[in-house]
Amino acid sequence: MHELSVTENILEIVTRHAQQANARRVLRIHLVIGDLSSLVDDCVQFYFDYLARDTLAANAQLVFRRVPVTLRCPQCAHTWQPASADWTCPACGRAQAAIQTGREFYVDSIEVE
Repeated sequence: MHELSVTENILEIVTRHAQQANARRVLRIHLVIGDLSSLVDDCVQFYFDYLARDTLAANAQLVFRRVPVTLRCPQCAHTWQPASADWTCPACGRAQAAIQTGREFYVDSIEVE
């Protein structure tokens, strides 16, 4: 349910920037979401449609770009995308990994008119 507060923040960011640009309305919002963020696209869309009514962003299209999890081994510097919850390095067998990508969550761009 944290999608509600996250979506409120998205709307605040988008409307603030649209107002600064003297936009008449927001057409599209491009979001980047890492797979580890635990955000569900459909939930974000649902809350956005509800919250954006009567704002510059009403009826704006949300465009989601998902970023997969990428790990890096601190022992051998190998990077990989895990196929499961087992984050053991496939190159050296070390059972410790640093997350390189997958935690992202940001508004990448906004299209306005």
